[in-house]
Amino acid sequence: MGSVKSQATAARAARLSAPIGTEPSTVSGVVLLLPGGEAVSARKPSALRTSGMRGMGRHLARAGRAEGLAAHLVHYRNRGWNGSEADLSQDAHWAAEEVRRRYGDVPVCLAGVDMGARAALHASGHPAVNSVFALAPWLPEDDVAAAPEPVKQLHGRTVLIVHGTNDERTDPELSFRLAARAKKAHRDIARFEVHSDGHRLAQHRSEVFALAADFVLGTLFGHAFSRPVQDALAAPPPLGLRMPLAAGFGKSLDKARRK
Repeated sequence: MGSVKSQATAARAARLSAPIGTEPSTVSGVVLLLPGGEAVSARKPSALRTSGMRGMGRHLARAGRAEGLAAHLVHYRNRGWNGSEADLSQDAHWAAEEVRRRYGDVPVCLAGVDMGARAALHASGHPAVNSVFALAPWLPEDDVAAAPEPVKQLHGRTVLIVHGTNDERTDPELSFRLAARAKKAHRDIARFEVHSDGHRLAQHRSEVFALAADFVLGTLFGHAFSRPVQDALAAPPPLGLRMPLAAGFGKSLDKARRK
């Protein structure tokens, strides 16, 4: 007889939500939203964690509607990463494959938070994925006895990591170290720091949403990135990996576009 965890996983299947917002008549790009999870758990995913990503999904769907952007939330089989099984990463990979089955050869951005950001980074090697937006990623502590977090799969993808400097749940220094290691081989990686904000980035929600929209429209549809994102991608470490996210980022972006 299998373990309780394997039985629970077998009883559930990963799935995509209905399109968030109004689905475009022709889908030209997809953003997959990956909520947070737990290190070890066979329990059903938390509805609270899932709902927390819908706000970003609605913002992105509105921003990209004219371009044909579809936004879907990924519902995991269970809420745990579960060690070497990396269940959330497997579900993210399945979701990218499901996009290809539904919509054909369209570019995909994986946008995750917390454990979902780790899943997005891991699953970025899927051929449909061209970019990753990783918000406050949960990463394991450095351990000389364990293999480091993989970065080879990031080759050819554009990656943006965002982390609050006062995050007490996921260590921002770990995401900096991963970005620095990845940047040595993969140049299209940037990281923004949100000074004085915590894990949920609640104080800078509008700035984070605006940054996400700027990144998704740029990577999926070829829009010009805002100047801060351009600078972060072009700057050598550590400058481009400790780029401050300025208060009012979205408002300043709107003013620049109206000029």
